[in-house]
Amino acid sequence: MNQESPLDRFKQALTGAARAIGREAETEVTWTAEAPNLQGNTIRVPMPPRTLPAAEAQEARGFADSFALRQRHHNERLHARNAPAEPAARACYDAVETVRYEALGANTYAGMRGNLDAATRMRVAADPITRATNADEVPVQSALALLLREKLTGQPVPEPARAGVEMLRDWIEEKAGSDFDRLAHSLDDQRAFQTLSLDMLRHLELVKTEEDHDHDEPEGHEDKTDDGEQQDSPDDSEGSDQQQTQIAAEQTEGEGETEESEATGQEQEMTEGDPGEEGEEGMMPVRPNRPWTELPDTFDYRIFTTAFDEVVEAQDLCDFEELDRLRAYLDSQLAGLGAVVTRLANRLQRRLMAQQNRSWDFDQEEGLLDAARLARVIVSPGHSLSYKVEQDIEFKDTVVTLLIDNSGSMRGRPISIAAISADILARTLERCGVKVEILGFTTRAWKGGQSREKWLADGKPPDPGRLNDLRHIIYKKADEPYRRARKNLGLMMREGLLKENIDGEALLWAHERMLGRREDRRILMVISDGAPVDDSTLSVNNAGYLETHLRKVIDWIEKQSPVQLVAIGIGHDVTRYYKRAVTIMDVEQLGGTIIEQLAGLFEVE
Repeated sequence: MNQESPLDRFKQALTGAARAIGREAETEVTWTAEAPNLQGNTIRVPMPPRTLPAAEAQEARGFADSFALRQRHHNERLHARNAPAEPAARACYDAVETVRYEALGANTYAGMRGNLDAATRMRVAADPITRATNADEVPVQSALALLLREKLTGQPVPEPARAGVEMLRDWIEEKAGSDFDRLAHSLDDQRAFQTLSLDMLRHLELVKTEEDHDHDEPEGHEDKTDDGEQQDSPDDSEGSDQQQTQIAAEQTEGEGETEESEATGQEQEMTEGDPGEEGEEGMMPVRPNRPWTELPDTFDYRIFTTAFDEVVEAQDLCDFEELDRLRAYLDSQLAGLGAVVTRLANRLQRRLMAQQNRSWDFDQEEGLLDAARLARVIVSPGHSLSYKVEQDIEFKDTVVTLLIDNSGSMRGRPISIAAISADILARTLERCGVKVEILGFTTRAWKGGQSREKWLADGKPPDPGRLNDLRHIIYKKADEPYRRARKNLGLMMREGLLKENIDGEALLWAHERMLGRREDRRILMVISDGAPVDDSTLSVNNAGYLETHLRKVIDWIEKQSPVQLVAIGIGHDVTRYYKRAVTIMDVEQLGGTIIEQLAGLFEVE
């Protein structure tokens, strides 16, 4: 008897179609209640109701088609190599690339055209562009992508975003209208499309001119593209791409961080948290990039209610059996990094222990006999300066708190990097006699939870402030041995844990816990991928509400608090928030700037 449900048969059909479109026999389609995403060869799409209503089924088809087109027409290494550094430009760069490969499908297959349109409408519904009341609140990447889609496919801008797009239409078309025509002729050539996209971003003044980049790109952008990427092709097979990755790694060994990240190019398709992919994944939060100078001098941060907030220990969020399984999964991620972990641990330990080593004061009148002065003692036994005194170098009692962003945009490879980094740092610092606390922050629900329900029940009072239920997680207490808490770090791998992020309040929470400690030196290390995002709060407050609060909290801690603050950006540059910050793309980079950054905090003052 056939036990398959309509949903099972629908998933099989999606999987077969995705394999055919993406030309990838190992592709699997699964359901998710979170943001649709592509992870390796697994495509996660929104699960429609069991009755398979036409609209919801078409949205699922649309996301499956989009990710399959990405597998077929998108080369991640080529895309990442010349990506602009400016956050706003990077978001636009990623968004127009999504438009490119989706346009290839929409212009070729009528059925796919409708599916992709349904997915676009679902994305737009969660985009801040639908709530913009003036041009400053319109995400440029969203407006640019929708206008380019209109040009390349002839499909109109979805109604919810139309007002926001119209606020920027004249500006975009005046500066980049001619670029749209050129892009239309380069859809099937990712390299050419990429070059034209960068030209368009320069015309929109989102990236610096060639002259401004001379010190970074002495050969010029086009020369670099032609000479340095000849082996790359958007349609390369998996085997060919792996071969090219090996060749690139051999040719560029030791050349630095950029080439190091390229050597892991085939892994980057496995992460939906790569820089700037929020716009591509559709339902990922859009991170604002407004400069601090545009924000008001006075700011009153409010919280609608704290009744539904929680501070919870990691082991209370799932049973022990699941925790064991999640930890085993995290260990599998660490499996190939055994040598790297050992090397990093030893390197950091040497740096820290060197500051605790004893030194000697020589030529003393009393103390221990200095063996180097034995000859002088024999020849001139009356000489009084033949002794040495052991002197301890002050090494302050220290506690380090690792505060980890557990937001949805960290899903995939970024949260794995964060968990592995926390694991390595906790083990290493404990070996050096430094206490470590590991905390995480997210929200209990998407789009407001019980806080928003209470706000609606109270008649939607204006300016409610923060409007979501916080979830602050304790993975490891400072006084708890690492061996007892190691399983807890696996919780970060749990599907459904990562939601939205309100960084400012999380920083204050971690900071308050540190102020209650007795240690002389207190270091707060934030591991994050960018700005705070909570759709519920941002939909009823100023667009920069959470970001402004975060900046004020950081400024206060950096200028007035005894706590030393440092940040690690996972795939995103967080130096626009934190004065002392570094960015890493993978765990291997902990061995470079991270070690130097952390060790520098322990130097004797």
